[in-house]
Amino acid sequence: MTTPVTGSAVLAGESPIRVLIAEDEAHLGAILEQFMTARGFQVRMVRDGRSALELLRRELFDVALLDVVMPELDGLEVLRLVREELMPPEVIVITGNGTIETAMAALKMGAYDCLSKPYRMAEIEALVRRAWEKRLLVRRNRHLVARLHRAEEPAVFLTQYAPLRAVLAMVHQFAASLLPVLVTGEAGTGKRLLARVLHDEGGRPHAPFIRVDCAALTAATVFDELLGTPSDAQATADETADRAVGALELAAGGTLYLEHVHALPMAAQVALCDILDDGAFVPRRGERRVPLAARLVASTAHELSEGVARGTVHEGFLHRVASMRVVLPALRDRPVDVLLLAQHFLATASRGRGVRISDDAAAALERHSWPGNVRELQLTMQRAALVATGAVVQVSDLALAGASASAGSDVSAGAGASLDELERRHIAEALERTGWHQGRAAEQLGISPKTLYRKIREYGFKRPSGRNP
Repeated sequence: MTTPVTGSAVLAGESPIRVLIAEDEAHLGAILEQFMTARGFQVRMVRDGRSALELLRRELFDVALLDVVMPELDGLEVLRLVREELMPPEVIVITGNGTIETAMAALKMGAYDCLSKPYRMAEIEALVRRAWEKRLLVRRNRHLVARLHRAEEPAVFLTQYAPLRAVLAMVHQFAASLLPVLVTGEAGTGKRLLARVLHDEGGRPHAPFIRVDCAALTAATVFDELLGTPSDAQATADETADRAVGALELAAGGTLYLEHVHALPMAAQVALCDILDDGAFVPRRGERRVPLAARLVASTAHELSEGVARGTVHEGFLHRVASMRVVLPALRDRPVDVLLLAQHFLATASRGRGVRISDDAAAALERHSWPGNVRELQLTMQRAALVATGAVVQVSDLALAGASASAGSDVSAGAGASLDELERRHIAEALERTGWHQGRAAEQLGISPKTLYRKIREYGFKRPSGRNP
């Protein structure tokens, strides 16, 4: 009977440590396989180097135990070849003669350690666990880097609207499930935020949340994004370790969020259908299957069934990503939330300065139709926090269509402007007010300097001559 691995060896929701044993001595291999299986490891056993290499290229392993002397290919050659693969396992080389030259050669080629025969079973178990922990740290580091560069800052989902509160209660119930979820709603209704709620409520707040903007992908780039950048066959072991990993693998243990999923190229939709069906995928230029260990959340402001009719959405893909569907209402349908959200956004943007909303401004906010939904309201309150001269936001500070404004106020910025244009002008004002000091501008805008830098590049802003960084 298999004993489950306990303690720090397995994360919640992860499989047991996967170990490949390549040992040509049948009796010794059988003893080692029996011991490792009894200790809770998931073990595959082969007796020659060629079989070991084929299995390592076909399946995902955490640790490989390679005997140096084997038929077909020796253990060092298998090590050299497997290090060229994407996300190779940690390798422990086992040698019968235990020469320093063999150990040095193995370590130089990227082995985790070298073990001499005869060895104690407890010794090899401890070594395998330490090798797995190193592999886990490498994965976690990549997840942290991915979150630093890709993940959006979390926000609070506030609502007093009873139907939406019911939706959130339902989200809480099925958040722990790994079934794919489709979130729909108009632009600016909070689809990305709900994806984060699903992620956090599912018990994975510290796991990777990998966001992929499908609208930014093309047929030429989509597979690099999802499955990783193809490797250079001449890459060294060190270069291989730094090779770009795709979003499907980066999201392992957490959530893969496909934003604007209606724009995902058809070829990728078909590929994702197969991946969701199989529960595994093959990275670019890889030969081994990697288990799909991420929860898929997709969002769109479009009706995917209409995309099916137009031939831009694969019908099978629609059914697979919408195992569960959440529809977010427009802000105009939840007027009870306007002031609640406005006060929250104002408090965040004013950084604790105690700025409040005047009665006239509150009435103007409640009258506005909010075509840009919650995002437009957030931008409006961020702008108001910047332009308000005192501790009270007035109607003139809101720049809303139809609201009266004092002389000098830029009402046209809000009247008829698109959401992107409103955001662009809002950021431009903050940069101008702070003399292009990006740290202070980001603080006033209530966003991170990284996000501001990305927006500056996105909108093509150029620093005026004579302005210091």
